[in-house]
Amino acid sequence: MKKNQSYFVVGLLLGALIASSAFAMFLRMQKQDALNDALAGKGNSAKITLKLGHSLDVNHPVHQAMKHMKKRLAELSGGSVDVDIYPSSVLGNETQCLEQLQNGSLAMTKTAAAAIENFIPEMQVFSLPYVFKSRDHYWNVLNGEVGQELLQKGESKYLRGLCYYDGGSRNFYTKEKAIQSPDDLKGVKIRVQNNATAIAMVKAMGGSPTPIAWGELYSALAQGTVDGAENNLPSFTTNKHYEICKHFSLDGHSRVPDILLMSSKVWEKLPPQVQKWVQQAADESREFQKDLWTQKTLEALEEAKKHGVTIYDVDVQAFAAKVAPMLEQVENPKVKDLLHRINEVD
Repeated sequence: MKKNQSYFVVGLLLGALIASSAFAMFLRMQKQDALNDALAGKGNSAKITLKLGHSLDVNHPVHQAMKHMKKRLAELSGGSVDVDIYPSSVLGNETQCLEQLQNGSLAMTKTAAAAIENFIPEMQVFSLPYVFKSRDHYWNVLNGEVGQELLQKGESKYLRGLCYYDGGSRNFYTKEKAIQSPDDLKGVKIRVQNNATAIAMVKAMGGSPTPIAWGELYSALAQGTVDGAENNLPSFTTNKHYEICKHFSLDGHSRVPDILLMSSKVWEKLPPQVQKWVQQAADESREFQKDLWTQKTLEALEEAKKHGVTIYDVDVQAFAAKVAPMLEQVENPKVKDLLHRINEVD
């Protein structure tokens, strides 16, 4: 009798375990179905929430532009579409966020054009030195045929470009040795983004390129892993690199835009009207950010000086001449064609 009772108890426990597992699976399926229904505008859930992850500080102009997009999207949709923004690499670094876009677990991210060369080889054109004649020329290209074509190049990788944000001109800054000519870069360890073009550019100027994740750069500078870096003024000041680096050279070697990307898998689930609202809000955030960038760049210049940073106006042509062979030696025929088309833009 006791043996039969034991079998009975074991049977009850197994039954309960199977039932609880089945119920948990049912809840997960219901949750996923509810999400899909919300993205498709079906069911009782009227609100759509899009997750946006990026690596920048909350004071950065690009983050402020994303907040503007969030506000405008809420206004356009009457509160039915929201954007949850996760800054400072909370959801992962740029590469990790891109991977999440590709599998559809993240709706949006911001990445520098240089960071997606491995996904979209044509993006190499932005990392090449001295491609743009001026800031006006840069924006005429981005808002024109060339720029809009490049935004759509990632569709086959589930990466839909929504808009560009101004990344300003990139410049060298260092801890001890001022960079006033290309010769000053000889033997200097410069942090670069992890892409072949940026590495080749610093090498061509005589420097020692060292790829390091942006979030790890402050520590790398403080510990002497690198002697300096290259970036725009707002990024230099918002990340307090002026606490370590006291020399900033305005060589303006490249203009690499930031790109707001959306997962094509998420985009395709949105109703057409919501897609229009998302694109409109993104476009308006681009214009907001352009104006804010100009203001923040001037403020950053004064902030850097206030913290004892010496700003150097250098002979830009000397730097451009040093890397001119890079433009002539571009192997990718598509990038060569883009360079020709960019040069023809006024």
